[in-house]
Amino acid sequence: MTLATTLAAETNENLAHISNVLIYSAMAVYLLAFFALMAEWLFGSRSKVARTAAALTADAGAKETAAAKASTSAGPAVTVRAKGGTATLERPEAAPKVVTRAAAGNRDVPDGPGAAAGDEQGDLYGRIAVSMIALGFLVEAGGVLTRALSVQRAPWGNMYEFNITFSTVAIGVFLGLLALKKNVRWIGLPLITTVLLDLGLAVTVLYTDSDQLVPALHSYWLWIHVSTAIFCGAAFYVGAVSTAAYLFKDSYEAKLQSGGTPGRFATSVMERLPASASLDKFTYRMNAAIFPLWTFTIIAGAIWAGDAWGRYWGWDPKEVWSFITWVAYACYLHARATAGWKGRKAAYLALIAFGCWLFNYYGVNIFVSGKHSYAGV
Repeated sequence: MTLATTLAAETNENLAHISNVLIYSAMAVYLLAFFALMAEWLFGSRSKVARTAAALTADAGAKETAAAKASTSAGPAVTVRAKGGTATLERPEAAPKVVTRAAAGNRDVPDGPGAAAGDEQGDLYGRIAVSMIALGFLVEAGGVLTRALSVQRAPWGNMYEFNITFSTVAIGVFLGLLALKKNVRWIGLPLITTVLLDLGLAVTVLYTDSDQLVPALHSYWLWIHVSTAIFCGAAFYVGAVSTAAYLFKDSYEAKLQSGGTPGRFATSVMERLPASASLDKFTYRMNAAIFPLWTFTIIAGAIWAGDAWGRYWGWDPKEVWSFITWVAYACYLHARATAGWKGRKAAYLALIAFGCWLFNYYGVNIFVSGKHSYAGV
């Protein structure tokens, strides 16, 4: 072994060690962000949440009373133009009252005040949390970069590298949405919680020493195919969190609409979230925007398989579950555009689709053998 080779090996080993230190440091920063997010939810003014809920309930009651009076009177006026002027026609008193069940997007409910509940102290904790998340993102991105330098390839050769990259991109998507002024700060707590679990799993169970890929996989398609797969998964994850929140908020609004009284804890949490209509719209836009990129991911993987293994499609478990995930999201988008399947039914399909992606991410790589199991886990 020459001196240059020895120095290169020592450099790569040092870079791998630095990468590990940065990943652990990012976990520490994310943990601080987790506590700040908890403080934002806990110390945000609950009295303001209660007042907001009471005002919304009173406003809804006033609207219902006004609507009832209008239905028993002459009904709403209809204005028409005639000979340059206007004439007012009144609906007959015997006009029937039509009552329809509120569907997703039909309830006149404004978005909640956010996790801080509009409280200055809670908002301060939230801003601190976002700052800590941004710092943790930079530190973790540095860990991914030094891991790539230590192996001198894309850092996606095993499940450990895939996990640390996936969590980095998920945080990046969250910060990007915040930069675009989207009302998504409430996603921070479930996101950081699952990122900490993901990184904990990566450094304990899935950790693999730096190593090179088999020659067939040394291709520029690695950068294209795997990077898009990671980005799609991060965006799908954000959409899945929004879907789950939509289901809870929709049930909460339906209970209020039917005259029920939710518990104090449910009121404190649900009144801070966006309205179910906003959550439903956000979920649809996220999944619809990413679906074409997921389609490209599958096509790019097929092209890469043709170059590496001499066939474009071989019913490998990873290929099969990627296609199943594609079909599941296609069903969701179709259902979301179909009147009878909007709302909760479409939301359940979205969660099933993300479950397929999650199994493709963990289950296939860990429990199923195939051509994609090329670097251990």
